[in-house]
Amino acid sequence: MKAIVYHRYGSPDVLKCEEIQKPMAGDSEVLLKVRAASVNPADWHLMEGKPSLVRLLFGLGTLKPKNPRLGADVAGQVEAVGRNVTQFKPGDEVFGVSRGAFAEYACAPESKVAMKPDNVTFEQAASVPIAAVTALQGLRDKGQIRSGQKVLINGAAGGVGTFAVQIARLFGANVTGVCSTRNVDMVRSIGANRVIDYSQQDFMKTQERYDLIFDLVANHSLLAFRQILSRKGIYIGAGIGPGGSITGFLARAAVTAPVLSRVVSQKFVTFIAKITKEDLTVMRDFILAGRVKPIVEKLYGLSEVPEAIRYMSTGHARAKLVITLA
Repeated sequence: MKAIVYHRYGSPDVLKCEEIQKPMAGDSEVLLKVRAASVNPADWHLMEGKPSLVRLLFGLGTLKPKNPRLGADVAGQVEAVGRNVTQFKPGDEVFGVSRGAFAEYACAPESKVAMKPDNVTFEQAASVPIAAVTALQGLRDKGQIRSGQKVLINGAAGGVGTFAVQIARLFGANVTGVCSTRNVDMVRSIGANRVIDYSQQDFMKTQERYDLIFDLVANHSLLAFRQILSRKGIYIGAGIGPGGSITGFLARAAVTAPVLSRVVSQKFVTFIAKITKEDLTVMRDFILAGRVKPIVEKLYGLSEVPEAIRYMSTGHARAKLVITLA
């Protein structure tokens, strides 16, 4: 089968489309015929493997990648199931996360896939898992979002951001989205009550105070964000965006946010989502009901994965970039 592989860390130039052996499903896994996969910032960070400390923390291998395959978000058809799998059968159309999704076939744990919503394409479904679950867990679990709250989403036009705007509105919040000029109309169209074009207005210098800030860009310090939070407000920093500092994110998560939360009335949290079948099913139901719509900016072929990751790493991609194997 064809798959995107990399045998050393570096730029997208290290990614090659090669013929490799088709994987076999483990006891608790399903083997998927991949129909689509989407690109995430994690793919860029894994490819770069920087800094070396992060290679140790994430078990990537210090000199070269332990796993030469990239890609997590996936949508496809079940080809075969492991002997312990009870919820899926060959032919089922599913979406979720897998190992090495940028390939013709990939294996996924039964616990990290769900039935695909039948009102969206494989390409749309592949855009959902990591981004949508990050938005859901950040707002619902970490942010404890409630109806009527004022919510600011910094990075509202990105993969997580486009889901966050829709989910926050679904929970009844009053949503302000921050994005670039070209994305203002799109962010408004998916439900934002107010959109701030960061090239025209500095959202940090308004008199507005927010009950919940969902930060997907990390372009300001936590102390700066404190100034636009309400007295009991919550700041949520999610994931590690393209071009962001992994060590900086870890420092916020391990030191700055917990310490700050202990000495002020506001709460500061950083997290990385944990993909579960339960939350994939929640998103599936939202999509089936027409309450959330996946947004895809551009489709790429399998051999074009380096181009897709290069574009995503600029930080200017809109919503999700998807690899199609249709």
